[in-house]
Amino acid sequence: MMSKFIEQKLKMAKYKLLKNGTFFAEIPSIRGVWANAKTLEKCREELAEVLEEWMFLHIREKKNIPGFSTRVNFKMPIRERAYA
Repeated sequence: MMSKFIEQKLKMAKYKLLKNGTFFAEIPSIRGVWANAKTLEKCREELAEVLEEWMFLHIREKKNIPGFSTRVNFKMPIRERAYA
């Protein structure tokens, strides 16, 4: 479900070759999600990572993710202490 969302958003990404020879990418519909790298492939990989981190931050902060209809609730298991 999350990978499909990421894949859909990456299809909306805009890429530019900058004057310094690096690539810049952003997803216009998601403010603050952008990447910059030496190759187009690396730029795409970094953009996907930034988008994933953006999603996890929104989930942690219980913020709405536009276009992501499923509510996700992560609960961390309580670890038992191991005593030797």
